[in-house]
Amino acid sequence: MKRAALWLVQIVGEGNTFTKNQLREAFPDVSQIDRRMRDLRDFGWKIDTNREDIGLEAHEQRFTQRGASVWEPGKGSRDRITTITSSQRHEVLMRDGHKCRSCGIGPGEKYAGTDITSQLDVARRVVRLPDGRRETQVVIECNRCRVGNRELVVDLRQVLAQIAKLPAIEKRMLSAWIEQDGRTFSAVEEVWAAYRTLPADAREHVRDALA
Repeated sequence: MKRAALWLVQIVGEGNTFTKNQLREAFPDVSQIDRRMRDLRDFGWKIDTNREDIGLEAHEQRFTQRGASVWEPGKGSRDRITTITSSQRHEVLMRDGHKCRSCGIGPGEKYAGTDITSQLDVARRVVRLPDGRRETQVVIECNRCRVGNRELVVDLRQVLAQIAKLPAIEKRMLSAWIEQDGRTFSAVEEVWAAYRTLPADAREHVRDALA
């Protein structure tokens, strides 16, 4: 993994593309070099495939952003969660209902307005616990959300503090949503969500219609 990081920095260069064959030719003595390269994502490195960058071919990847200097002492050590086995991945998928926990899309479903289909996988998320400690936990996310949330740190103390401020009726409502692991939206909420996505000229038509 450390050798792959140095190869990206010294040979490929940030912002440039490389192919799977180039990677394997650079490390003929390393088995599963593709996996070693993917491990860098756990240390803040952004390496895009055609799932994240539709301009790339299937055999191409882009070194988008450098992360931690993993070749330096102490910077390449892992958190408590390291490799996820296939059985563990299956358990997490079952636990999270085979849905992306961020956007709710299922495996193989198309994103709205596109022909791009989702792919679900295990994502690592840093959680700040109520006692102040940080812990890496796992969650199911789609390829889009996994990229966007890579640097996210969840502050559980803040979430609990917000809950404590809710009036009793809203706490009961929240409890029901949590129990169902979902909520339904009213017609006006769905229209509002659609309105927020409209360009400025289209929003003016909506204002005129309401007036």
